[in-house]
Amino acid sequence: MVIATELCALSEYRIYPGNGKLFIRRDGKPIWLGTAKAHSLTLQRKKAAKLVWTQAWRRLHKKGITETTTKKRSRRANKVQRAVVGASLEDIKKKAAEKSGFRSQQREAALKEVKARKTANKTKSGGKGSAPKGSQFQKVPKHMGGKGRRGTTQR
Repeated sequence: MVIATELCALSEYRIYPGNGKLFIRRDGKPIWLGTAKAHSLTLQRKKAAKLVWTQAWRRLHKKGITETTTKKRSRRANKVQRAVVGASLEDIKKKAAEKSGFRSQQREAALKEVKARKTANKTKSGGKGSAPKGSQFQKVPKHMGGKGRRGTTQR
């Protein structure tokens, strides 16, 4: 046999037939309250989440759910190396296998080569590529006059 039960609006406990009060709010919504304590606290406009014995507080503070549900374990995605545009997978693996000292030597050699190229270009052009200092624009100070009221409206 199934018994029709209501839920208390404050505590969320089951209310069996013959118990509790049906309280009609000002807006016309019917609210079931299981005990005089729940009725009193509702009239005082107490929040159910702040009362330790209510289901709302227990839900908010994650009480009593450890035995029912366990945390699902998520599988981690495996990392896969892929080729990048301009470099194949073999090239990437070769670079990773190289020692850092070898790579730094390569970098230094490339920098020396670039510097040598720059000095060669300078000597070839004779230094006339850069403009003389006198022809550059002269810095002019900004106009700083006024009373310091920027963007204000007159009153």
